Amino acid sequence: MTGLDVRPFRALTYREHDADHLARVSSPAYDLVNPAGRDRLAAADPHNIVRLILPDVEPLPGPDVPRAERDRRSAAVAGETLQAWLAADVLVRDQVPALWRYEMATPGADPTVGWLGAVTLPTPGSVAVLPHEDTFPPAVAGRAALLAATDTDLEPIVLAHDPDPEVAALTRQTGEPPPTLEVADPDGVVHRLWRVTDRALLDRLTRALAGTAAVIADGHHRFAAARDHQRGQAGHGSVLALVTPMGAGGLRVRAIHRVVPDLSMSIALASAAAGFTIRDVPPSGGVRAVVADWLDTGADGTFLLTDGHRVAELSEPSPAMRAAVPAEAPTAWRRLDVVLAHAALLTGLWGRPDDPSSVLVAHDVEEALRLAEERGGVALLLRSPSPADVAAVARAGARMPRKSTLFVPKPRTGLVLRPHGD
Repeated sequence: MTGLDVRPFRALTYREHDADHLARVSSPAYDLVNPAGRDRLAAADPHNIVRLILPDVEPLPGPDVPRAERDRRSAAVAGETLQAWLAADVLVRDQVPALWRYEMATPGADPTVGWLGAVTLPTPGSVAVLPHEDTFPPAVAGRAALLAATDTDLEPIVLAHDPDPEVAALTRQTGEPPPTLEVADPDGVVHRLWRVTDRALLDRLTRALAGTAAVIADGHHRFAAARDHQRGQAGHGSVLALVTPMGAGGLRVRAIHRVVPDLSMSIALASAAAGFTIRDVPPSGGVRAVVADWLDTGADGTFLLTDGHRVAELSEPSPAMRAAVPAEAPTAWRRLDVVLAHAALLTGLWGRPDDPSSVLVAHDVEEALRLAEERGGVALLLRSPSPADVAAVARAGARMPRKSTLFVPKPRTGLVLRPHGD
């Protein structure tokens, strides 16, 4: 396979699909849901999808329960819950295979439009689907356990494909009738989905998409889990994906920030001064205003550090800091701010291993500031790379550090599921 192989599938959806019900039972992707958010979603409806993607399991006794055992038990609960919902007709299966036209309308921005389909997992060495971020193996194993227990893709990954005029024309053509599903999420994004079953149109669309390749925009861990699950599992060689164009009509990219717990601002700056020029930034108008201005105007190779009270800019990395980035790596990778942050600051000057307990990730500034305060640490704020930067890294065969990019808007989890098999 040289390009995307996107196929129609028989979807699993909620039997009740009015907007109010979908608002109660849907959720953000699993990795965007914190424990408090999980509790709120579960309380909103007994059938909220979060009960499948993040099952509630009684903690096992003892402090050293292996993560794999916790994941196995959680996955088993998800599998049992899914079977109960199917038996009660909470979720119903389509009789006819379809692709789903998916539009996300964000206030103040052009809509993002793509297609939900079953995307064949490419063979090793293929460039049809390219990752751009590293993954955390225990997280991959947890998602693979969930796949094995539910035999269902519970939420889509997101792929950004090469623009194609035929795909764009067919996408425009299919957005006229009222949508099959529609719901607004708490961020004001309106999600509209059309079930498309016209065989001739789908054939044209899949042929056009077969001439494109894609970069994984969201769902690296779920993609890796699908590949792990595929091994030795006949008939499981695809993954539910939302495919959107790179560029116009597609996704936008934001940075994912870093939070280092148990590190004071003074110690962080003292260590950083060994490799960067430090400039205090007076927080006139408040920390958030300073951060917002810097995210729009900051220069490449600079970072903003804050504990929520004091703000400092780190700039002019020394030759030693630049040398911390491997010279043999592809140019597209070496020039990324997030790579310099990890190589020079996080693992270099601050001596933090790159694991989820030592370096936390925050998907927006508010979360970064909150985590820094709660964990007695500092937030390292990054500027976002461009979509072209991300594509260049992927095509160079390189990987950005885990959780480097936030592509927005995000599809809503729970609107369309893909059971495996016929």
